[in-house]
Amino acid sequence: MELKDVALLIRGGEGLFVEFKERYTSRIDEDIVAFANTKGGAILLGVRDGGTLAGERLTNDLKGRITSLARNCKPAIHVEMAQAGGVVAVEVPEGVEKPYSCGSGYFRRLNGSTQKMGHEEIRIMFRENDPFPFEERPAKGFAFDGLSRAKVLAFAREAGVNIGKTTTADFLRSLKVADETSVKNAGILFFAKDPHEHIRQAQMTLVAFKGTKKGLILDRRDVRDDLFTQFREAVVFLERHLNVRSEIRGYNRVDILEIPPAALREAVVNALVHRDYSITGTQVSVEVFDDRVEITNPGGLPKGLSQKSFGKGISIRRNELIADLFFRLDKVERVGQGIQRMKDAMADAGLKEPEFDANGFFRAVFHRSPEFSLAPGTQKGSQKSTQKGSQKILALIAERCDVTIAELAVHLRISPRAVKKHLRKLKARGLLRRVGPDRGGRWDIPPTGNRKESQEENQERLEEGSDGTARRRS
Repeated sequence: MELKDVALLIRGGEGLFVEFKERYTSRIDEDIVAFANTKGGAILLGVRDGGTLAGERLTNDLKGRITSLARNCKPAIHVEMAQAGGVVAVEVPEGVEKPYSCGSGYFRRLNGSTQKMGHEEIRIMFRENDPFPFEERPAKGFAFDGLSRAKVLAFAREAGVNIGKTTTADFLRSLKVADETSVKNAGILFFAKDPHEHIRQAQMTLVAFKGTKKGLILDRRDVRDDLFTQFREAVVFLERHLNVRSEIRGYNRVDILEIPPAALREAVVNALVHRDYSITGTQVSVEVFDDRVEITNPGGLPKGLSQKSFGKGISIRRNELIADLFFRLDKVERVGQGIQRMKDAMADAGLKEPEFDANGFFRAVFHRSPEFSLAPGTQKGSQKSTQKGSQKILALIAERCDVTIAELAVHLRISPRAVKKHLRKLKARGLLRRVGPDRGGRWDIPPTGNRKESQEENQERLEEGSDGTARRRS
């Protein structure tokens, strides 16, 4: 650092990047650590607080003392020293192995001064600079027998992979979410029998509110299961609480969700792939209001992605393993085009562009169309999907009488809970029966003469218009 540079720093006064010291003391290790933990900076020895010169000489003895102090920091810090007129400039680069500490603790620069860091600040800095992302860390105390074979088989089937007699452990190793002795957190989040038991923040909250503000709750569901189940449950929840309009196109009736499903699915996957799973006490939330849908995940933009470059096709993922698993399920692209796809889907539907906010939490906001809910043939999505879901279940059972509930859920892209509801209705109507126990039994479709028409079907039939378009219910 040259004399002109030091003179400029002195005129600018102390701040985030500059600290004045009238003379050397051994406590400058606190300032060295503070600059390394922040954005780097310079300590000017021989300058009083007001900016007047007191003078300091860079002797070999002083140089050795400062070098020793910096090396004794944990991790060691390399500093540069120079004599600039009557001032000794000690330059400290921003550290790449944060957080740094000295004998008296952890420090950082804040409001032009060196301040000691609290426990929570230290914990956050450790987490943000951990070379091993949360998803790649071995799950402590988790045994391989805590994995769900049914979830593994359902994943493989959805991904189009025939694993045959491959063991669960070997399959997870092939996905890079386990090694010889342990399962990584990413493996827990997808394949554990009870992910929430081992990772408490592995949950999603689904809420539908009456009105445009948080207050009266119409429906709520807390999903404490694997990430693929969270994805399916969120999609089903959104389809249940958003309006569906029917249009006749040629000889076919086409159902149109008021917010494009492609945009909603992309937003849900984005929240699951990019959330910060190391932040405890948090969850992904999907909230439906009368005028909008909000999908929020903990953690702002991934490190290295700025607000300026956000949504410009630059792909930086916080969780590469989780993103890869969703890619195998054909739920996400490898190229960073998710935000643009959401915008395009909304534009194609003639809707307002989604809004995004990344201040600590990442939030995607999709605005609903007031005109949509008033259109003829509009009704809630769940009213349209019930019959179709039951028909698909019967078709799948006709192909394989030993199909499991988990497999039906994957095929229909709904939750196991929703599958069980369909099955109960089908059995009540005499369209389906179970032969044998839950494990090892099979499904049987009785002759059509045993069919019973439910009250729901009768009501739906009465409400069918002559053109086949369902009318709005009063």
